[in-house]
Amino acid sequence: MRVFLPLTAVATAALLLGTVSGAATSAAADRKPDGTALVKVSHGDPYGHCTIGARSPDSVVYPATEVEPYLSVDPRHPKRVVTVFQQDRWNDGGARGLVAGWTTDGHAFHRSTLPFSLCAPGGADFERATDPWVSTGPDGTVYAGGEGVDFTKSTRSGLLTATSRDGGRTWRNLTTTHVDKEPFFNDKPSLTADPLRKGTAYQVWDRLDNNPPGPSSLDGPGYISLTRDGGRTWSKARQFVDTSTVPNTQTIGHLIVVDRRTGTLYDFFDQITLTDDLSTVVEAHYAMVTSTDAGKTWSAPVTVAQDTSVPEVDPNDPTKLLRAGSTLPSPAVDPRTGTLYMAYEGSDFSDGEFDSVQLVRSTDRGRTWGTPQLISPKGVPAFSPSIAVDERGTVALTYYDLRFLKPGNTTTLPAAYQLATLRHGNPRLRTERRISRIFDWLQAPFSGGYFLGDYQGLVADGKGVRAVLTETHSGAPHNRTDVYTSSLRTR
Repeated sequence: MRVFLPLTAVATAALLLGTVSGAATSAAADRKPDGTALVKVSHGDPYGHCTIGARSPDSVVYPATEVEPYLSVDPRHPKRVVTVFQQDRWNDGGARGLVAGWTTDGHAFHRSTLPFSLCAPGGADFERATDPWVSTGPDGTVYAGGEGVDFTKSTRSGLLTATSRDGGRTWRNLTTTHVDKEPFFNDKPSLTADPLRKGTAYQVWDRLDNNPPGPSSLDGPGYISLTRDGGRTWSKARQFVDTSTVPNTQTIGHLIVVDRRTGTLYDFFDQITLTDDLSTVVEAHYAMVTSTDAGKTWSAPVTVAQDTSVPEVDPNDPTKLLRAGSTLPSPAVDPRTGTLYMAYEGSDFSDGEFDSVQLVRSTDRGRTWGTPQLISPKGVPAFSPSIAVDERGTVALTYYDLRFLKPGNTTTLPAAYQLATLRHGNPRLRTERRISRIFDWLQAPFSGGYFLGDYQGLVADGKGVRAVLTETHSGAPHNRTDVYTSSLRTR
């Protein structure tokens, strides 16, 4: 889910939302023009017969749609990969449930259901689920996170976690780390396993208060819960980024990265301030807080970059809304030098006309940040950047762009997924290649826009990076999207 400009918890939820079974699936490789083999991760629909979750007669579920994927690689065995994604997206928020795809050889993916909604066997007591996330610790423990949401009686949202000790085959230790009813709404959780501290992981999100005391009608601080025992128990949720000093301010997109040289935690997020009626953004910027004691205490925020994103639309028909990664930072840290990077959508290079993929960096542990650099091609709208840095310090970024859209075409929206690499993080040493087929974005399910997901995933996997992404199918109303992955060389 993604929340901003909320009026009530119910209205907010309407804008957003994005179990253990052992059904095996066969791998299907799709050879792309550059020679990259994309492996299909999503097979079948484990929730196709679930009738739970309709919030009104106008609720529409898109069967067999898989969107908003993320992934993790076992640091000890790079071919052991776990992907997670939303299954059966609703038009008015969330999905029937979340699903995991796992492999031990990097190619043949099997399916397991994440126990985060009532549609899943043994699932949590929530009608829908959204915001899938996954991260693997140094001992091979896989941590999955997400959000459960109810709408039919009252708006209720909860943060959920589960762990796997067998590479994603089975899940246990289902935990509700935090739950709220309106006027509170929890949104956009992410989860990071500490790469140095075995058994330690961090879940972070924004907690919206739609009726705070004082003159504000909105407050949206950052919250954290953590585990020190491999996900068996999680700490009581607590605030770690305060927004109460600026009226009508919220955060969104919290995501922790860890410097493996020092153990320092860096949490990145977008901070948005609205007018009194919550109709207009007054100011928005990306910021970062730091912890040097494994999440116990945190620094004051440091501004990273201004959020200059504009509405995501079909450029040939702006009435057609898209739903991608604006307001959500994608950070990474160089494992050799500690250089910090953040990729994001911004309109600095189009005079505010459309979003491109932009990159900023810090070489002094986040104290100061450089000016934005353009990564996607100039003059081409680009969306949903993900970033990772490999063991050699090569920076990799993935994103969707619209370079194949011709003027006057308002019937389809040709899109493709690109990989850009920057040797030593230097944009002058940039290379780029397409890693997906060209597909029609307008075939995606509609949920606040044509929806591939508020994010996609990219991680380092030892020899390069591994990406996970969503593509659409044309002429397939009962199978509009699928999730694919590939291991990609960065040399």
